[in-house]
Amino acid sequence: MLVEEELALVSPKRSTALTIGVFDGVHLGHQLLINKVKEKATANNLESIVVTFLHHPRLILGHQSHITFITSIEERVKLLRNTGVSHVVTLSFTHELARLSAPEYINLMMQHLKMRELVVGPDFALGRGREGNVHSLRSLGEELGFGIEVVPPLLYQGEVISSTAVRGALARGEINKINKFLGRRFTLNGQVEHGDSRGKTLGYPTANLIPEEEQALPADGVYACYALLGNERYNAVLNIGVRPTFRGERRLIEAHIMDFSSNIYGQELTIELVDRLRDEMKFPGPEELKSQLSKDVELAKLLLERPGADSR
Repeated sequence: MLVEEELALVSPKRSTALTIGVFDGVHLGHQLLINKVKEKATANNLESIVVTFLHHPRLILGHQSHITFITSIEERVKLLRNTGVSHVVTLSFTHELARLSAPEYINLMMQHLKMRELVVGPDFALGRGREGNVHSLRSLGEELGFGIEVVPPLLYQGEVISSTAVRGALARGEINKINKFLGRRFTLNGQVEHGDSRGKTLGYPTANLIPEEEQALPADGVYACYALLGNERYNAVLNIGVRPTFRGERRLIEAHIMDFSSNIYGQELTIELVDRLRDEMKFPGPEELKSQLSKDVELAKLLLERPGADSR
């Protein structure tokens, strides 16, 4: 099976504590689980492992036809590795994997990853038909010789921090809330493409960003942000929307980078969103839009240059 080939790429030297999931966003709830894995590993002289999936199970199982991601698989793996676990394992979620029973699934984890401790959330389930829920896994653990710890969900102002909650907040443009949930700033990455130079004619040239097609995007509007190019970081204003003043139809992502004039077409640009400034609006004409852009830039400067705003 493909899963056995992928698991064989990891060779822990000792028994392990691990957690399994998609971990899209690697938000604070995920980090709580991972910290518990590391604690158990340290206390029991184990290695720590995070197992994540290359594809979302709901897509493969047909429960949803389309799911946007908060972090690409590359960014997700990087964030997971930065937590300090011993290993990050990426598995392809296939129909073959979905047909495994819970005992078959667990046996693979024990055989290839030397699992001795499993850390999960209260709604966790694995195996065919989600038969391996927390209750059945406890019984299975007693039979096969592994421990299971259930970590309660993490709350923020009474709301469970979850990937679904982050996507919902993105759809509403709630950047402050998203950044609280993630424990860092939400980022957009993509290549800079040529635009129609509309911003340049207004005195506010923009870099037009092309993110990956499945990237979850914030609601249309104007945002204060930082633009990262290589090792350099700049204040910027981001507009997401269709530019109704000019009767646009295509949804665009345009960043005006302050005090910057270099040609960066074709380069990779990273945007760190800090705060939402306003909704996208239709103005009577270019002059009125230009006047508002001036106000947007000044407000963004105040937000981005306030004490502590640029701490990462």
